[in-house]
Amino acid sequence: MRDIIIKTIKNPRITEKASNAVEQNVYIFNVAVSANKKEIAKAIFSLYKVKPVKINVLRIPHKNVTSKGKEGVRGGGKKAVVYLKKEDKIEFI
Repeated sequence: MRDIIIKTIKNPRITEKASNAVEQNVYIFNVAVSANKKEIAKAIFSLYKVKPVKINVLRIPHKNVTSKGKEGVRGGGKKAVVYLKKEDKIEFI
């Protein structure tokens, strides 16, 4: 069970937009591409002991980049937007 949780939620997204969303009790996580809303909800509950009110899952597109004459692909994956009740909070250490 613990392996599924670790594989479902990779890490919290630390961006300016995500930091501003925390004020409205909205948290954003990078998740596995194969993860669905029910798996994400179970993982959030077992890791942080809070029950999400709503979860939105979004795909992140791959980007073609060129750096120092070399071409490559960056990014891609999936992110989850987790909404909590007003009294619930998640602390990141």
